[in-house]
Amino acid sequence: MASRFELFLQRYRVLSGFIIAAIYIIFARPSLLGMQIGFSIAALGLAIRFWAAGHIRKGSELDLGGPYAYTRNPLYFGSFLLAAGFGIASGVWWLAAVCIAFFISIYFPVIRVETRELFDVFGAEYENYRRSVPLFFPRLAAVKKSERKFDFGLYLKNGEYNVTLGAAAACAFLLARYYRII
Repeated sequence: MASRFELFLQRYRVLSGFIIAAIYIIFARPSLLGMQIGFSIAALGLAIRFWAAGHIRKGSELDLGGPYAYTRNPLYFGSFLLAAGFGIASGVWWLAAVCIAFFISIYFPVIRVETRELFDVFGAEYENYRRSVPLFFPRLAAVKKSERKFDFGLYLKNGEYNVTLGAAAACAFLLARYYRII
């Protein structure tokens, strides 16, 4: 059973992200090198999220293929890379630390809640998967190849394009801040 605090974090993670975004907007001071490194890391995170969103069938079946054969939480791992990348791109070391600390403080309790929920729904199938695939940091080789292919319709259904639009807006903001447009 999830604690009230874990349920609170799960429910309000997006809202708290907007609060961190406001702090980010106020204090970011990007450099060209920081943006090059940070945007590269964020792009990798975005690609992982894209791939994962085209595989996940939330709540209806346990997906073991695609990025889910490397890590049980590719969406969150991609989000971690996005947070770290944009933290680095901000050009402010403590802001990068805040982005990473925010991610860890919000998403690891959420992962615990979701792990219990998946076990409740899928039982032994999830337990076998849990034993084979790492929780967060991906393994280098897939545990098991799946016949299921990436489904762009599923990507759209899961609304992942919103993350892509948000990342594009963040890049535009940092570039505008760097070139002193804003």
